[in-house]
Amino acid sequence: MSSDMLLLWGSGSPPCWRVMIALEEKQLQGYKHKLLSFEKKEHKGQEVLELNPRGQLPTFKHGDVVVNESIAACMYLENCFKSQGTQLIPDNIKEQALVLQKTFECGTLQQKMYESLFYEWFVPEDERHDSARKRHMEALSAELKLWESYLEKMDVGSYIAGKSFSLADVVCFPYIAFLPRFGLNRERYPRMMEYYEMVKERPSVKATWPPHWLENPQPQDTLKDL
Repeated sequence: MSSDMLLLWGSGSPPCWRVMIALEEKQLQGYKHKLLSFEKKEHKGQEVLELNPRGQLPTFKHGDVVVNESIAACMYLENCFKSQGTQLIPDNIKEQALVLQKTFECGTLQQKMYESLFYEWFVPEDERHDSARKRHMEALSAELKLWESYLEKMDVGSYIAGKSFSLADVVCFPYIAFLPRFGLNRERYPRMMEYYEMVKERPSVKATWPPHWLENPQPQDTLKDL
């Protein structure tokens, strides 16, 4: 069943990680996969470009179906294997609406996190300004406070969209995992860190933890003052 699947991925990439978590949750271990290096620009190689003309990861193939957007890949897996493993999208319409809302709202968290953490990567040196960097950090701080407030409204032990692990967790957790990795002050965001500690112990997450994070677990301090 999973032997005709291929995933081309990069370590530490949240979009790649979410597809790997979804594969684990749907009990599709045994899929073919290949770890590529962003540093060596292997994602721009012919192997990827033949399937994904944007030269981006993840690149996912199941039989003759190619899905290169990570959320679409996760939804595809849920639809193909709905009765297998963890049900990631609930049948109840109201519950489903909340799951999908949080799933796509995570894109804003992703954007603000990338603008703050990887400012030097995306902005040429002669165009960088301390005021812009500060503005991005303030925007990320406001976004984190919003997500903290979401979790505060949930029961203790809840996931992003309720009592059950869902597509929203598959999509959002890889970004939330970046926060302690970059030194976020845990005391300022207690519910978010409680959520992080709970989900990181999930078998699907432990099985797909980024290899280079395992090799170098020492966190950075970029977000220590946030």
